[in-house]
Amino acid sequence: MSDGRFYFKFVDSGVQGIITPYWQTAPVTAKTLWDALETPIRVTASHAIFSGPEIMMGLPESHRSFDPTTLPPENQTVQPDPGDMLWFYQPKNFFKIDPDEFWEIGMFYGVGGRTFGPTGWIPVTYFAKMTEGLEAIAEQCRLIRKEGVKTVEMGRL
Repeated sequence: MSDGRFYFKFVDSGVQGIITPYWQTAPVTAKTLWDALETPIRVTASHAIFSGPEIMMGLPESHRSFDPTTLPPENQTVQPDPGDMLWFYQPKNFFKIDPDEFWEIGMFYGVGGRTFGPTGWIPVTYFAKMTEGLEAIAEQCRLIRKEGVKTVEMGRL
């Protein structure tokens, strides 16, 4: 497992990238998401509003095999690098403008990103980085801004 990687694919185009978990700097979160993704997820990805070049998707209920409140803060920043994959849990009523619970996996695909939300700066855990195929994935991410949500798949290699 400590050398395991994920794949991330845009379903319609078939464009795929490889993600390497931060096993050393985010070990609890990396292992938790590794376990949760024993079977791949297929979800819609949307473009973030506040944080710049980021796409985000929810972890489906079928894969919520852990208590998100027990994950420690790990490898946190508010200024991610392109390819960084984030984990963020939003409990019910966390944001005034969005009272829903949200289990977020996100990916920054360009420079100038920041984890900024409706309440300001929000440090989040970065559990992995896209280490192969980022340029082609980034082009698909940019299309989300023009065309709307896209279906993505993420799972273990």
